[in-house]
Amino acid sequence: MAFDYKAFALRKLASVGPKYMPFADVATEDVPLSRLLRLSLFQITVGAALVLLVGTLNRVMIVELDVPATLVAVMLALPLLFAPFRTLIGHRSDQHRSALGWRRVPYIWKGTMYQFGGFAIMPFALLVLSGYGEAIDAPRWIGLSSAALAFLLVGAGVHVVQTVGLALATDLVRDEDQPKVVGLMYVMLLVGMVASALVYGALLDTYTPGRLIQVIQGTAVLTIALNLIALWKQEPRDRARAQVMETQKAVPFAEAWRGLVARPGMMRLMVMIGLGTFGFGMADVLLEPYGGQALGLSVAETTRLTALLAGGTLVGFGIASRVLGGSGSAVQLGRLGALIGIPGFLAIILASQMGGLPLFLAGTFATGLGAGLFGHATLTATIRMAPGNRTGLALGTWGAVQATCAGIGVALAGIVRDIIVQMPGLGGLSAHAPYNYVFGIEIVFLLLAAFVAVSRRTKRSLVETDHKSVEVG
Repeated sequence: MAFDYKAFALRKLASVGPKYMPFADVATEDVPLSRLLRLSLFQITVGAALVLLVGTLNRVMIVELDVPATLVAVMLALPLLFAPFRTLIGHRSDQHRSALGWRRVPYIWKGTMYQFGGFAIMPFALLVLSGYGEAIDAPRWIGLSSAALAFLLVGAGVHVVQTVGLALATDLVRDEDQPKVVGLMYVMLLVGMVASALVYGALLDTYTPGRLIQVIQGTAVLTIALNLIALWKQEPRDRARAQVMETQKAVPFAEAWRGLVARPGMMRLMVMIGLGTFGFGMADVLLEPYGGQALGLSVAETTRLTALLAGGTLVGFGIASRVLGGSGSAVQLGRLGALIGIPGFLAIILASQMGGLPLFLAGTFATGLGAGLFGHATLTATIRMAPGNRTGLALGTWGAVQATCAGIGVALAGIVRDIIVQMPGLGGLSAHAPYNYVFGIEIVFLLLAAFVAVSRRTKRSLVETDHKSVEVG
């Protein structure tokens, strides 16, 4: 009898997966790991869109196209206008009525179309901005307004796809496995961002407007293809559920929202999420310039900081998936993540004084670790506190608070830094001082987030909710 190498390899992979990937054991016979990995492709497209907007186009519009930095910042902030609507989108997907019984798939596909539409408009807007070819005679305001519309559509699509995609992922698994599937989805988001950054960097090594247009068009096609593969046969067609939904009265959004925020500890949890996300988010735009000005790192060296920060976040996701897969309290793990971020930022501040590069790298990794623990834990706590039929609403609420606070934090970090640099009488400050003021503000916000997590009322209500969820699961 011939030895079955394929079966042997699959058994080995299945045994290794849960050991080294804490989220791998979420798979079951009904929902195998291959199916979850295929579903997670929507996070790859989200990561690619974020890198293209915030990374590649940010630099190209300012440097190569000579667009004022203020206008670019406004365009990058436009997707934040849609962030609060994540709550409404999640609620609508919870009770969507379809003849096939689908709830999530229609919204994910609509979000994909928004992304594709934005990417379809973007090349022509950039042609006008660059004055490339025959577009040199077009009014500049057409390029600016078209670029703003493109950014808004892509950002709206990202918010819709990510919110409803996470809701679909949690629908497919058991309640006790939801922290693991959330970890898997966010790991794939990091993979998408890192891979996209490398691919975009290689393709645009020699920049031309035509090459940039090809990259954007390729991203549009890839978004459609990967999201279609991700959705294929994920949400079962359930005509019985469709008939039940037709007979049930739709719950108004305001009523569903009041029911969610009325749950014990929910509003305090949202405050904790906002404070912690604001605290971690301000550093995103300042770490690389800080490394260059305060420590004299080269462009290549500061670029590697992104990988180190993402590595710390990935470790945090893994630890959170393992802890929350058991009976761990999500809110207390979130508090630990905020507390880990505090010495991380202290190390970054001291690196410019005495510790040098090793202390700076250690602090960067620690902040990534804390952010990973905090993000995963607070998302899990939000899911656990939601009623069984309101997962989309809860995920949308978490996403709205998280995205809004992260965006505001990034914007304010640059504003505070520039204000300190321009203040009269502070011209003699060292290069690292303005950055350290911002890092100090982040420490304050993380302390506030940790304080909210340990307040008597929050600690009692959230811990009880966590335990109750585990027992029900």
